[in-house]
Amino acid sequence: MPRSLFWVRTDVAGADHALVDDRRGLAARGVALAVDPIPYSCRYELRTDENWSTVRLEVNCEGSGWLRTLRLERAAGRWRASTGEQGDLDAALTAAGKRPVGLPGTDEPERLADAVDVDLGGSPLFNTLPVHRLRLRDAVPGTKYPITTVWVLVPSLRVVPSEQVYTVLDGGNVGFASGDFTADLTLDADGYVLLYPGLAERTDRPA
Repeated sequence: MPRSLFWVRTDVAGADHALVDDRRGLAARGVALAVDPIPYSCRYELRTDENWSTVRLEVNCEGSGWLRTLRLERAAGRWRASTGEQGDLDAALTAAGKRPVGLPGTDEPERLADAVDVDLGGSPLFNTLPVHRLRLRDAVPGTKYPITTVWVLVPSLRVVPSEQVYTVLDGGNVGFASGDFTADLTLDADGYVLLYPGLAERTDRPA
């Protein structure tokens, strides 16, 4: 049976529910909901290999009057992105007084060449990928691991490289940094996020 993980957003009204099977790498599917920048629902399916390196991510993001899709695949060290759009997200954003975000996907897939992990914006599940792949829970506290991730912005589904640093903390937890942003992530015994300050908190966390 897959394991059920449920996060409530703490930065905006929203939530994320994922079903995960981590017996051989990670197979996960989930849905994320939020109201910012406009209300949307985002369904995703993720597959890694046995070493927790991402193989495929499929995302379907939908709101009133628009739908965007993204399929990311990694093979032989190269990323390929396929996208689609129905309706007009930029028009919906403009009508709500928000800035347009442009087209989904990426025009420069070669900039993603160094990335092994994906990071879906606003979804704490994806922080677990480098935690397992790099075996951070077994590493010496204070050790830093700089990585490049494929960052998928939500709801635009724009794809960009993101430079991130994970730092091993006491108690099996990790510090996360990207640019000027930092957060200390509390993990459960299996490496899934319990608390991501400023973003989300698990509601199924042990008492």
